[in-house]
Amino acid sequence: MEKRKIIVSKEDAVFRMDKNGIWHNEHGKFEHPKIIKYFNASIKKDENGYYVHQVTDDYEEKVYFPYEDTALFVVDVKVQEEIVLILNNNDTIILDPQKLFARDDNLYLQTQDHRIKFAQSALLKISKFLEEKKGRLFFTIKNKSYPVQ
Repeated sequence: MEKRKIIVSKEDAVFRMDKNGIWHNEHGKFEHPKIIKYFNASIKKDENGYYVHQVTDDYEEKVYFPYEDTALFVVDVKVQEEIVLILNNNDTIILDPQKLFARDDNLYLQTQDHRIKFAQSALLKISKFLEEKKGRLFFTIKNKSYPVQ
């Protein structure tokens, strides 16, 4: 038997994400760590935008949700042979410093499919690679500097 498909529009979603990656509903910001982790891990994207995806025995649900800046955030950084970025949805990306850009005192990474913002905790971890020279920001690693656009 085929599962029932439920699609909830962004306008009808009962939750949203703020510019810092914090989930909110009508009662305020989400507090329970397991619920926050579940929501973050459920973020997907298709041609219609970002949504929270859930599959049960009976149905498959897509809830498109409003967000203020972007839906994906770098929440942790692992410095190994490469710099590995851990996203709020549990995906990992190898950092390409040429894809970094800054806007309004925030650091972002632009990939082919996503604009990803660095959460404050991840920004602190990666800040040792950032330096300002003559009013411009650079990412320096392995004796090579990349301008942050």
